[in-house]
Formats: sequence, structure tokens, C-alpha cells
Amino acid sequence: MENASFFERLNSWIRNSVTIKLLSMGILILLLLIPAFMIQSLIREREYRQQEAIREVSGTWSLAQTVAGPILVIPYKVYRTTDNDQVVETTQHAYFLPDRLAVDGEVLPETRYRGIYEVVVYTSQFSVTGHFATPDFSEWSIRPEDILWNEATVIVGLSDLRGINETVRLHWNADTLAFNPGIEAQPTTGSAPPRAYDPMMDVSSGNVLASGISTRVPVAAQAPASGTYTFAFNLDLNGSQALRFIPLGRETNVHLASTWASPSFDGAFLPDERTVTNDGFQSDWRVLHLNRNYPQQWRGASVSLNESAFGVTLLVPVDQYQKSMRAAKYAILVIALTFLVFFFAEIRNRERVHPFQYILVGLALCLFYTLLLAASEQVPFNIAYVLAGLATIGLVTAYTRSIFASRTLSLLTGGVLLVLYGFVFIILQLQDYALLVGSIGLFIALALTMYLSRNIDWYTFNRAD
Repeated sequence: MENASFFERLNSWIRNSVTIKLLSMGILILLLLIPAFMIQSLIREREYRQQEAIREVSGTWSLAQTVAGPILVIPYKVYRTTDNDQVVETTQHAYFLPDRLAVDGEVLPETRYRGIYEVVVYTSQFSVTGHFATPDFSEWSIRPEDILWNEATVIVGLSDLRGINETVRLHWNADTLAFNPGIEAQPTTGSAPPRAYDPMMDVSSGNVLASGISTRVPVAAQAPASGTYTFAFNLDLNGSQALRFIPLGRETNVHLASTWASPSFDGAFLPDERTVTNDGFQSDWRVLHLNRNYPQQWRGASVSLNESAFGVTLLVPVDQYQKSMRAAKYAILVIALTFLVFFFAEIRNRERVHPFQYILVGLALCLFYTLLLAASEQVPFNIAYVLAGLATIGLVTAYTRSIFASRTLSLLTGGVLLVLYGFVFIILQLQDYALLVGSIGLFIALALTMYLSRNIDWYTFNRAD
């Protein structure tokens, strides 16, 4: 009998102990973090599928484009003496950048779809003009007879040659020349045969540009009558998402116009002037040779050009996966505060809520993020958030009514959830002030909890009825 009485008292204490109730709530919240983390993993998986769709469409259309050039390349002979006192002739290359480079372009975006995923591609048309000064080899002490003027080449870097839509012709002073893909290999010795290699690769020093087009041009030791070599060519180019330029001129001027209303200007230089409206954008860059870390002419050693690239990325206006991920990170806050409402309802109304009922409510709150993710792939994120929020609030409110049989408590629970989801929604819209607003909101929530619990005698509730 004594043992039976002991177990009855123990059972009564467990059922009525506030401490046990709080511990069980904490354990349940930690367990509910498992489906919350699984939902975050699902969001990352859907985002990866989106990126995979973008890569697939871009791979068949054309990748992001980087335009570099033109560069004037002139080979020259170099002689070295071997250990056997034999003189070996090799060929190296000198690179000359234009004194002036001007690019005037228009970007025409298109939206393609792969399943439910949206991909931005574009067609673009550019006019490239400028001039080169007469190449000067004097600072390198190269003999005039060793310079191979008749093998001078102009190269233009393009990151994806599949994007070229029309034949590219170079107007070089009075001549009109057709570009060819890549660069002709030059022999490195007097007897070695030409070698095939990657486009625009310097056979003596490594990569100058990864890929592009080239053409032989007439260049002489004597300066032309005009004193410069003028050039002009047009590019009709396809690309995906981003377009960038490398400022190779002593002065480089780039003007871009587009009907895309959500540009992101990035790279080494931001536009000096830009105008962005709902009808599109216009931007202008002016870059001097002093602003970049490579010279106007060099030879032999490879120069890194890509570090100075700049341009624009055509952003998709709404990234639903990023917002869904940010919302999912607040899952523990919503679950904890909702459980707190149930806990206070138990304390004040002497009602008991079974742990299984807590689990069902917690799963309903987790399901909100799955609904949000699925709906945001079909409709705008804000609409998806409202639909998922209303569905979750309605479900939990109705279930609360069945637990407590109280309209007031059910409406109170629904009101708290409405405030919580509204608070998270505001944080998602405030990129720069999210931490500040979130911290203030948590402080207010803690202050309200302390206020509502100020008169509760916790030891009284630890005693059995």
C-alpha cells in the first residue's frame, strides 16, 4: 500500500510539476529542430536544382560573357647561346594595348524557363572603336630587323565563342579584315613546326586571354600618315546573366543600355553614371590605365587581366530560396513562443496539454515552411507567405479551440501567431536593419513574458492538486 501511495504521489507530482512541464517543452522544441533542419536542407536542394537549370540553359545558349580587347600582338626574334656555344633562335611576343577604347552597347534580355525555373539570357550588340599608337620597341633594345612586323595580330577576348551571332570584321585604318577563331600558333624556334594550342595563348609565356578571335593586321615600323592605327568592329553576342569588360585602353569608356530593370553593377569598377528605372538602365564607365595594375605594353611574362573586369549582372528580382531560408531560420522562435502561449494557458486555466498535442502543433508550424517553399515556386514570395501563414494560423487556431474548448484562448493563439509571422515577414523585407528589428522584437517578447508571469507563484503549481 505504501508503494502504491508513493507511485501515486510521484505520478501526481510529474503531472502537475511546472519544472517537468518546462523540461518536456524544451526537449520537444529541440526534437522539432530536426524537421526544421530537414526543411532547410530541402530549400538548399531546390536552390541547387534552380542553379542546375540555369547552367543547363546557359550551356546551350551561351555563358556569361567577358569582352577583352583588342590587343595588338607583334612577334620578334630572340637569340640565346646554349651550353654548346650554339646560337638558337626563338620567337617571343610583345603586347600593345590601345590608347583609346570606346564601347557602346545595348543588352536585350530574354527570360527562358526550364520547368518552373526562370533563367535570364540576353542578346547584345556592341560598337567597339579606338586607336593604337605606333608600337615602340625601343625601350626593350630589340633590333628593328628582329621584329616580325608582317606577323602582327589583333586579338579580342571573348569568354564563350558560341555566343557570336554574326561574322566579326575589323576596320583597321583603310582595311577591312575578317576575324578568325583563336590565334595561329607561332613557331618558338626557327626549325620547330607550328603548334596547336588554346586560343589566344602566348606560346612563350602562358595565357594572356583564355579564348577569343584574331586576325592579321598590316603594321609597319614607320608610323602611318595619321600617326595611329584606328580600329572599329561590331559584336552581336549572346550571353547569360552577366556581361563584363576588361579596360585595356589608356582611357576606356563603356556605355551600356538595357531594358532590364534589376541590374547589379559589379567587378573592379562601378559606373561613373547610372540611371535605373522600371523601363531599364543606362550606365557609363570611364577607366584610366592608372586605375589598373598592368602596363600599356609588355612582353614575355603573362599579365593578369581579369582582375580589372567590370560590368553588370542581370538579377532576377526575387530570390525566393534565399528568403525561404531566412524565414526557416526563425522556426525555433515561432515554435518556442507558440509553446509559451500554450504553457501560460495551462498555468492560468488549470488545463493540461499532452506532449503529443504539443508535437502536433510544432509539426504544423514546421509545415508552414514547406508550404512557403512550394508556393513561392509558383507565385510571388509575398503572396506565398500570406497563403502559407493563413493556412498555418487557421489550422493551429482550430486545433487550439478543440484542446481548450475556449474561443478566447484560440483567438489569442491565432493573434499571437499572426503577430509572429508578421514580425518575421517584416524582418525578411529589411535587409539592412534585420538584426536591429529582430533584437528589438525579441526584447519586447521577453518583456511581455516577464510581465505576464510576474504574479505567478511557481511553487504553488509544483504541488499536487
